[in-house]
Amino acid sequence: MIDDPTAPIDFPALPQAGPRQAKALMIQGTSSDVGKSLLVAGLCRAYARRGLKVRPFKAQNMSNNAAVTADSDLPPGPDGQAPRGEIGRAQALQARACGVEPSIHMNPVLLKPQTLIGSQVVLRGRVLGNCRAKVYHKMKPQLLPAVLDSFHRTAAQADLVLVEGAGSGAEVYLRKSDITNMKLAELADLPVVVLGDIDRGGALAAIVGTHALLNESENARVVGYIINKFRGDLSLFEPACELMTQRTGWPWLGVVRWFESASRLPAEDSLALERPAEGEGHGLNIAVPQLSRVANFDDLDPLAAEPGVSVNWVKPGTPIPRETDVVILPGSKSTRADLEVMRREGWDIDILAHVRQGGRVVGLCAGFQMLGRVVRDPQGIEGEPGETPGLGLLDVETEISGEKQLIDLDARDQASGCRVTGYEMHMGRTHGAGLDRPWLMLEDKQGKPRPEGAMSADGRVTGAYVHGIFGNDDFRAHWLRRVGAEASTLDYEARVEAALEALADHCEDNLDLDALLALAR
Repeated sequence: MIDDPTAPIDFPALPQAGPRQAKALMIQGTSSDVGKSLLVAGLCRAYARRGLKVRPFKAQNMSNNAAVTADSDLPPGPDGQAPRGEIGRAQALQARACGVEPSIHMNPVLLKPQTLIGSQVVLRGRVLGNCRAKVYHKMKPQLLPAVLDSFHRTAAQADLVLVEGAGSGAEVYLRKSDITNMKLAELADLPVVVLGDIDRGGALAAIVGTHALLNESENARVVGYIINKFRGDLSLFEPACELMTQRTGWPWLGVVRWFESASRLPAEDSLALERPAEGEGHGLNIAVPQLSRVANFDDLDPLAAEPGVSVNWVKPGTPIPRETDVVILPGSKSTRADLEVMRREGWDIDILAHVRQGGRVVGLCAGFQMLGRVVRDPQGIEGEPGETPGLGLLDVETEISGEKQLIDLDARDQASGCRVTGYEMHMGRTHGAGLDRPWLMLEDKQGKPRPEGAMSADGRVTGAYVHGIFGNDDFRAHWLRRVGAEASTLDYEARVEAALEALADHCEDNLDLDALLALAR
């Protein structure tokens, strides 16, 4: 637990460099979930297609959806291998849109919520510890030098850096501790575009209110505004845009219409789960309890994309449907706390009844831990020290430890013969007799076998630490056939690429990208 917000934080810094050569443009929102991440991803792909070296940057992200990077600030381990880092899933998608590998410097500060008032703080791929919100608020100035250093490292590799703000840039009561909106724009000399969301209503008030709350120098830094997620007749909305420009003095840079294929791209955080499901499939019924600290839930996207599969996120207050064929327990940032949520909702009873009736259960990462006999946290890594009984469906036990496992996987599963790529991201160590019956038997490129996960004696309950496993087309088809479902010819990675291309086309169609690029400096 981090208790001293003033303690100095060491990080490897760049030597002093000359003036920044890359142009940069910052997208700030009038609130959270206005579409900043998606718009930046689309602009990344659109400008990269024009031949520019583009990089994304977000100083601070709060999300339990994370991706592994090849770099980190940690020294090499005993084996000489450089440890991996992690960043928010949104910045990893933006890096993909740019055609480059993700880096810790694209998202130097990652907050992973564990409780209603606290998060795990990750600085450039290195876990600093858990922190209450009030302590973190005072700690942020200590992180600012690392943020600026990472921005300059990112800019050194680019022609254009597209910087994403966090939440609303007009939260002026947080101005003193800001590291990701107007304070960053000032220190890095970034021009700012304000993005509003018309879909939720109130875009006029949001844009005008943002202008009213910013001070004179902040307003002068804004080069224009964009309205996002528009549906309907634009001529009816144009008078509102004229009024926004009149009240703020900011140029109107365009309206971006609703992007229908947004659901085909990995979502940034669990706000996406609050929207109505837009499932494409039917046939195999998969139920996924919506845990309070659900993490890396994009693991389920490839299954939801299958035409013969329905993925149903079971919300609190709702039992797991009786017609469910497979229950999947997803990742979680707080395994013990979400076990308590499962019991409070009665999902544990539903799952045990489901297994007795011949149903199947899959646990991914924390979901794998929940399937065991007990989860112990003697150091209080995730909350109060103690232990919590698991579901007892696998003969394993887990202890939460202080060292996070961040592993990129590229192996072949001997049981299925399929290539498996993905990653591990967890702080628990699992042991027990159940591991003698692994779900996967991975063989790396050097031919070294490694058992992964566990499986019940009848094969109906399985679990592993591998994230992204269902994104492997051959393995997903093998698994679907094994559970009695039809497998399609879906190429999931091609589907994501097609969605990124469509998003870039959408940006080209809705915005003047030449004019927008001219505003970058």
